[in-house]
Amino acid sequence: MVPDPQTNEPPGSLCLLRLSALGDVCNTVPLVRAIQRAWPETALTWIVGKAEHRLVHDLPGVEFIVFDKRGAFAGFRDARSQLAGRRFDTLLLAQVSQRSTILASQVRADRRIGFDRARARPGHGLVINERIGAVSFQHQMHAFLEFARYLGLPTEGVDRRLPLPEEARAFARQHQPEARRAVIISPASSHTGRNWHAEGYAAVSDWIVDETGRPVILMGGPGPAEQELGRAIEAKARNAVLNLIGQDTIKQALAMFERAACVIAPDSGPAHFADAMGTPVVGLYAATWARRSGPIDSLEHTVDRFPQAAREFAGREPEELRWGKRLERPGVMRLITPKMVIDRLKRLLDA
Repeated sequence: MVPDPQTNEPPGSLCLLRLSALGDVCNTVPLVRAIQRAWPETALTWIVGKAEHRLVHDLPGVEFIVFDKRGAFAGFRDARSQLAGRRFDTLLLAQVSQRSTILASQVRADRRIGFDRARARPGHGLVINERIGAVSFQHQMHAFLEFARYLGLPTEGVDRRLPLPEEARAFARQHQPEARRAVIISPASSHTGRNWHAEGYAAVSDWIVDETGRPVILMGGPGPAEQELGRAIEAKARNAVLNLIGQDTIKQALAMFERAACVIAPDSGPAHFADAMGTPVVGLYAATWARRSGPIDSLEHTVDRFPQAAREFAGREPEELRWGKRLERPGVMRLITPKMVIDRLKRLLDA
């Protein structure tokens, strides 16, 4: 049952627990902003993953408790130490993983609000005493905002942009002297089954250079798989690209996305970063459904072949699969063709 906004008094303290992943943490920022806008006096604490903290650490008015999941038991011990002796008026448990459930058990709070039963996982219900409303086929960002709606808070027009230091913008100006000119390809997800292939990226890159005269920049993390994919794209492309994979910080990446004409990316954190910074995104979706996890302000530009993938690889209509189901299988991303991507780019780049 949704509380009456008239009787739902602002809590003195609120703890938000959302650890990961980068894209989901990016999509949690509107929830934070909705709370701060409606309840500016509420002390807000966010328990977040270590890698994800780099993305949001400079959000004003937020205290962070950083959890290092790679530290195994040490991470839980450190979090418990930081939570010792503290009690919050409200806990928002915005994650359903086993790790987050264990952490939530260490948070003392009177109201403990979690997901509805349809979206929960085993154990989630043991550490909460209230649930947000169930909404079928809801985009993940709106699933997070459902916590604000449950609390009776308005969610329209919340700011999604992430803070940027001047150093990051200087980095972007150095590599993109002309704003809104370059096209950035961020080719890799941390889930390799969501990645498109180097041949497709190279074909699209060559079209961009040949038909629009725009520069193409490759961006991504420092991991070996991302580096290898970047080199393969360079090797297969006829036209030169600027390969910055592994050469930027997460804030510099945000500034690069903000300054670009558009960004091409699979289901990954960068797709959501660019979207949050107001830059159009051509999302490449087949292993996952853009309807749930696509760049929400760029869904019209996204190539979404998940419905076809559901029929061909799972033998079912997409609506019959569990919400959030992934089809990270060999061949799935080849349902996307270069022509599909180029057709989206033509509209975006007026080519």
